[in-house]
Amino acid sequence: MSFLIILILSGVEADWFDMTRFPVLVSAVIAFAIVFYTTYHRKSRGKHKMRQIPGLKAVEEAIGRATEMARPILFTPGWGGDIQRPTTIASMNILSHVAQTTAVYDCQLVYPTHDPVIMSVAQEVVAESYARAGYSERFREDNIQYVSSSQFGYAAAVDGLISRLQPASIFLLGTFEAESLILAETGNSIGAIQIAGTDSTIQLSFFIVACDYTLIGEELFAASGYLSKDESILASVRSQDIMKVLIAAFLVAATIWATIDSNSTWWVF
Repeated sequence: MSFLIILILSGVEADWFDMTRFPVLVSAVIAFAIVFYTTYHRKSRGKHKMRQIPGLKAVEEAIGRATEMARPILFTPGWGGDIQRPTTIASMNILSHVAQTTAVYDCQLVYPTHDPVIMSVAQEVVAESYARAGYSERFREDNIQYVSSSQFGYAAAVDGLISRLQPASIFLLGTFEAESLILAETGNSIGAIQIAGTDSTIQLSFFIVACDYTLIGEELFAASGYLSKDESILASVRSQDIMKVLIAAFLVAATIWATIDSNSTWWVF
């Protein structure tokens, strides 16, 4: 690092160092420092506090309603994602919490998906959650099922499950495309409590209209930290918030500077 600083200060240009990418390097170093501080600094770890998210507060209510009505819960991650997408991983974290609670309440959990890999991972997640709750014998592997890789074939299959099973609660959490409104309207037509969440701004509008609770954007990714209270996840959420504040402060400062001195280009690379 000291060699790099000397190189920059001396004005020596090397083919292996692109000065136009220097702001990216600085940003990466700052981001790493913030994540390291919030994750490992003891004093910082004690300050973690997440605001209440209505959609996640309603999870217990949705599971309790299904238990009281002796009707199943349907949980689906949508058609648009695969196991590598952040939305799918966030959905799995929520699934783990939901499965553990349904195991305690002995409430049936149905999980249809369009991807065999997601199906296999979901089976492992649910089985582990049931075991952690101490009710391994209540796990039913057939309830986590692959239905179709076709978008509207998947939508029709899930709609059929909703119509036949009449679930009391429906979780639509993951990556959704055109099937989002079809599923949400079907769930709404049977009077189910629906908790939805995705990172697609287009599909969010449909969920907001047709569902009872909607996790908007990054609320889906913060959900696992909210539900599990895991310090590492909470630290990562806090580090993101700190970086957002720094970025906003930089933009404000850059705007003021550019307004005062219109010829200044120090912040443009």
